[in-house]
Amino acid sequence: MHPKRLAAVAATIALAVTATACGGEDESTAATSGQTQSTSTPAPVAQIPSLSGKDTAVTLDAGFVSALGDLKLTPAPLGTAKISESGVASFPITGGNVTYYKPGTVSPYVQGMIDHDGSGLSLTGGGKTVELTDFVIDPGKSVLTGKVTVDGKVAAESAPLFFLDGRTLNPLKTNDDGTAELEGTTVKLKQEAADLLNQTFAVDALTAGLVIGVAKITVNTN
Repeated sequence: MHPKRLAAVAATIALAVTATACGGEDESTAATSGQTQSTSTPAPVAQIPSLSGKDTAVTLDAGFVSALGDLKLTPAPLGTAKISESGVASFPITGGNVTYYKPGTVSPYVQGMIDHDGSGLSLTGGGKTVELTDFVIDPGKSVLTGKVTVDGKVAAESAPLFFLDGRTLNPLKTNDDGTAELEGTTVKLKQEAADLLNQTFAVDALTAGLVIGVAKITVNTN
């Protein structure tokens, strides 16, 4: 791959996922800090028009796993997702795109979607099963949405599930096999997801901001 192309790809991925790291301290300010809307759209600094695979892997937080145990909720992978014995849940990237503009020229200056069709996570307990599938990462909003199904019935086609806090992100790592890795984003439960899970399982212990785990996004760079 041409070095300039690789650099553009690396910059796009790094800046897309770390947009929150440069902003405020919560999700209300993370995706908007320092952004203004221009009257015309300039050329992007870097762009990946079509993501071609790899995955998003989340090392599940011990506190989250313990909370599920206390609530007698059992997690399980769905579709092409996997959960390793060491507690890493991985979801294949199936498509999407990311574009990065110079901050201050376009709002949001990070745009795109990272799709994870055909995989997800289920939670089962008390005779109820909630399935969270078809995850979509919106780097501009630092949020992960997904389809929510309760006992086989669709509760929401696209609900905000997790907030992605990029302030804990490590520097971008590029590999000789043509991939790039971003590790360290903290995945936190959104209020909407907490409300739905509490109502479904008749509990009140799940709260917005609960740390789910730490994510590593691996993408192809060619």
